[in-house]
Amino acid sequence: MIQQLEDNLTFFVPDDVMGERLDKVLARLMPSISRARLQSWIEEGAVTVNGIKADKIRMKVGAGDEIEVVEQPSPEELAFKPVSMPLDVVYEDDAILVVNKPVGLVVHPASGHWDDTLLNGLLARNPELKSMPRAGIVHRLDRDTSGLMVVAKTLQAQTDLIRQLQARTVKREYWAIVHGQAPEAGFVDEPIMRDPRSPMRFCVGRGPRAKEAKTHVRLVDVAHVPGAGQVPLTVSWVACRLDTGRTHQIRVHMQWAGLPLVGDPTYKGRLGKLPADCPLSLMKRQALHASRLGLIHPATKEPMMWFVKPPEDMVQLMDILGFGPVDEPVSVFES
Repeated sequence: MIQQLEDNLTFFVPDDVMGERLDKVLARLMPSISRARLQSWIEEGAVTVNGIKADKIRMKVGAGDEIEVVEQPSPEELAFKPVSMPLDVVYEDDAILVVNKPVGLVVHPASGHWDDTLLNGLLARNPELKSMPRAGIVHRLDRDTSGLMVVAKTLQAQTDLIRQLQARTVKREYWAIVHGQAPEAGFVDEPIMRDPRSPMRFCVGRGPRAKEAKTHVRLVDVAHVPGAGQVPLTVSWVACRLDTGRTHQIRVHMQWAGLPLVGDPTYKGRLGKLPADCPLSLMKRQALHASRLGLIHPATKEPMMWFVKPPEDMVQLMDILGFGPVDEPVSVFES
């Protein structure tokens, strides 16, 4: 028998499950909820037996015992919880906002990051975005990649921006510091797929699940730093423009081209260990920054462009390498 008491559920244990473990009994009484989730509710103190808080999932229950459950929100429900956080908004009007995402901030909620993402921060800053798919987010950046992202504030703007991304008219320019001598100009047209050897990585491949990926690369500057045994290492500052927006696209394409990103913990290529005094050791994440964003405004139809310089860790490395200026040099790509 089940009783609904406000937000709580009350059960009375049937005779045929007397003597069973609490989590097993709840799994039978609440079949739509996973056993693991029910166990977490017990451990969180959300379940009482005969008015006493249960703290052991293995405790036995008897026929007629009263079990009260305070239903807890799922991680997916928490994903759309507004969470106040500082956001660097570089532009905003009634249709769009452009944000400079910091290093370390995850864009979309997922396992391990259900309520501390850019999406949560956007919902706190602009509550009206709760009615928008994905809170208006139309593209993403990796957690440790910084830089510009556009967010739609209306369904009309979101539809328009998605179409622009599909038509490849959105200009997304990234700065990267890579190992090796980059060519003056290059174009990588290689499909990307999930790496069959590691579910957390991607790779260039031709499997049935590989997706088209295209990256334009231009050399900005070159520097040399001491390596192991004082053998000089060549480092290049490159600008990349995306035709497509696959997960880890620039990182995978640069590794495939023999130019892995400085500091990248996942796509290192065949690099040896750097000397402790090598300036490249300053980067504790991939040296990648979304520096420039251009699009056609979805409401006014006017072309717009924004630029933000990299965060301090990347600026410090670029200063040491003699790269610069970093405030806003002319794009190496044709406008």
